Amino acid sequence: MGIFSILEEECMFPKASDTTFKNKLHDQHLGKTKAFEKPKPGKGKAEAHFALVHYAGTVDYNITGWLEKNKDPLNDSVVQLYQKSSNKLLALLYASHAGAEGKKLKL
Repeated sequence: MGIFSILEEECMFPKASDTTFKNKLHDQHLGKTKAFEKPKPGKGKAEAHFALVHYAGTVDYNITGWLEKNKDPLNDSVVQLYQKSSNKLLALLYASHAGAEGKKLKL
C-alpha cells in the first residue's frame, strides 16, 4: 500500500491519529522501500516524520494534521469547474460527483 492508500485507510477509523498513521507508514515502507527513510534530524530543521528520496534529493515530510486535512470535502465550485473542463478526462473523473445538495451535477 502506498502513502495515499494508507492515509485514506486511516481516515476511515475514528480513533486514528497522526501517530497511528506514521506507525503504519513505517511498518509498510521503512527498510522495504529504498525511497522511504527516517528523517535525519538537524539544527534548524522542522520536525519530520519520514523522508522520501526524490530525483532531486531527499525531502522530509511532517504529517501533523494530514488525517484532518484529508477529510475535507471538495469545494462544490471546484467540482463544477472540473465537470465543465475542456479536458475530457478531468470532466469524466468528476462527472458523477454529487454537489452540496446531494444531486449529481449535469455536464
